[in-house]
Amino acid sequence: MTESTLARTLAEFAVEHSFDDLPADVVDSIGLRVLDTLGIAIAATELDTSAMATAWAREQGGRAVASAVGVEENLPPTLAAFVNGVLAHSLDFDDTHLPSVLHPSASVVPAALAAAQQHGASGRDLVRGIAIGLEVCVRLGMAGFDPETKNSVFFENGQHATSICGAMGGAAAAAVIGGASADGIVDTLGIAASMAAGIIEANRTGGTVKRMHCGWAAHSGVSAAGLARHGITGPPTVLEGRFGFFQAWLHQSGRAAEITDGLGSTWAAPGLFVKPYPANHFTHAALDAAAALRSRGITPADVERFVLGVPAANLRTIGEPIEVKRTPQTGYMAQFSGPYAVAVGILGGGGLGAVLDDYTDEKATSTERRDIMARVDVVPDAQCNAIFPHQFPAVLTVHLTDGTTVVEEVLTTRGGPERPLSFEDVRAKFTANVGGLLSVQAADAFAAQCAGLADLEDPGMLFDSIRTLGN
Repeated sequence: MTESTLARTLAEFAVEHSFDDLPADVVDSIGLRVLDTLGIAIAATELDTSAMATAWAREQGGRAVASAVGVEENLPPTLAAFVNGVLAHSLDFDDTHLPSVLHPSASVVPAALAAAQQHGASGRDLVRGIAIGLEVCVRLGMAGFDPETKNSVFFENGQHATSICGAMGGAAAAAVIGGASADGIVDTLGIAASMAAGIIEANRTGGTVKRMHCGWAAHSGVSAAGLARHGITGPPTVLEGRFGFFQAWLHQSGRAAEITDGLGSTWAAPGLFVKPYPANHFTHAALDAAAALRSRGITPADVERFVLGVPAANLRTIGEPIEVKRTPQTGYMAQFSGPYAVAVGILGGGGLGAVLDDYTDEKATSTERRDIMARVDVVPDAQCNAIFPHQFPAVLTVHLTDGTTVVEEVLTTRGGPERPLSFEDVRAKFTANVGGLLSVQAADAFAAQCAGLADLEDPGMLFDSIRTLGN
């Protein structure tokens, strides 16, 4: 008799749900995820770290059957997944699940794309694989969410839930696309758990390795599916066992019900938050609030002081130490600054409200923006505390030079279920990301393919227009 375990439950869910069983909003969401993820990847090709990761992948050799963004030749599936995963996560512009604070697509989509090319899968197969992979990733992330502390147990233990859970989700996607049985998926998850990794000390003391995390997660996912296909087995109790996933990563505080509750009836993909702005998600509501002030006709010269109220848990990321957050030295530091978000919003950014060009080193250190940031205080707000972490809200109070006070509340996060971005919105984000790297014709063709992703006979066609970049 087959043992009933959490991995078995996930595996049976995967094999029992065909493409035709997917709700329409799930199918529509997957095309949007691919458009968003690969648009970010294209933009990230200009980073030095992307060139380094691609150079390493090219050195490895192997059976080259899969595609990577900006790489003219094919690569082995594991390495194509690695490169695309690195690119997708490198700009901190990838989608987010709340309240787990995972970034699921940057690992799952690259793993699924590589597996689809490896196995000659159809667009329908790809969509199904991504949907199931995202589901596994998010449910594992939620198993590590502590509702009492409103925080991720992964994070508190110094672990990067995005890459740890992403390896598992990528593995599930690759196994499903490869036609694995339920037994094969159980083994794949068991193997992937021994490969999943990611510590976040680089967030604290530096290092570019975090940009590799989703690449390695995607690599691990494709590798695990391949090893299982060739007969390597994994422990059936890999999640809840005495020495399993919950014990290793969550110190047995994992919430098993998050794996099973509503499985097959509620889907994660449509509820993922698309980032409209290329900055830490905690800053987005601040930018929106400042933009609302601008729409009222308020200018920086009208403001004596800004008071940005945010959830207390967000202070350490975007408001402390305040002297540092008011004076970011680089565009990257500006991505994690509440005062800088206020400056972008009240001055007005590009695209949907801010684009990558709004976060350059030059703009981060400009006199105009420094003048605004010097007037911004970031404080904890009780109303925001009550909402967090299901949203990342902000309350911006401005004291004007004429003695009056204006308050802007942004209590829901743009890009999530309450304030969703349409496909056309995401297409606008994509267009901004690939400007100067893809021709208008190539960008339009790629967006059209993503809109009809399930209808593609060969998902490898997606790379025809993005393999070689530059107008």
